[in-house]
Amino acid sequence: LNLQFLLRILNMKTTLNLLLALCFTSHSASAWSVSEKSSSLSTRVSRRDALQKVGLASLIASTPSLLVLPANADDDKDKGYITTPRGLKYKVTQPPTDVTSPTPQRAQNVKAKYTLYLNGFPEDTFSATKIDSSKGVFGEKPFGFMAGVGGVIKGWDLIIMEMRVGEARKLVIPAEFGYGAKGAGGKIPGGATLYFDVELAEIGGMPELGPEQYKWLEENPL
Repeated sequence: LNLQFLLRILNMKTTLNLLLALCFTSHSASAWSVSEKSSSLSTRVSRRDALQKVGLASLIASTPSLLVLPANADDDKDKGYITTPRGLKYKVTQPPTDVTSPTPQRAQNVKAKYTLYLNGFPEDTFSATKIDSSKGVFGEKPFGFMAGVGGVIKGWDLIIMEMRVGEARKLVIPAEFGYGAKGAGGKIPGGATLYFDVELAEIGGMPELGPEQYKWLEENPL
């Protein structure tokens, strides 16, 4: 009886060990399968991400213009610009100090604050390049000239004659009313469109003109 009981216990123990072994093997296989699937999925995802990144990098390298706004960003209707009959474009950004004040006369002394850009205005495009300004390290120094007599580019003469003291405008001046096909100063290439922020700071006195000056004004209209 004791021997039979002992054998029964041994058989139960063997069966239990076998079951445990089977469970462990099955668990290990499942774990390995899950790990393999996870690793495979991770590899596929990593490869997919890498391909996407490479594709994006190639796209950026091959099409840099997609990341830069157009150089001539001057959509008239959307940005409130007015186009004159002669092709100049402007937008009033600051009203005059007195809307009833006079505009300059030809040959009258005036002073203007300005900043000149190429390729557009900074708020419109990253391509904008500042070329010149009346505002320097030591403050603003308005530029003085005689209005409407060719002392400045044609585009300025045409626009300044319409402005009043305190008024500020954005100007888009095509090359034909700017520096033409030759450009200027080594900084402005030929055929360049000019972008100005301009404010009429002062209208000075009217100089005394003689017969020759009046004749010249008559023979050289704006």
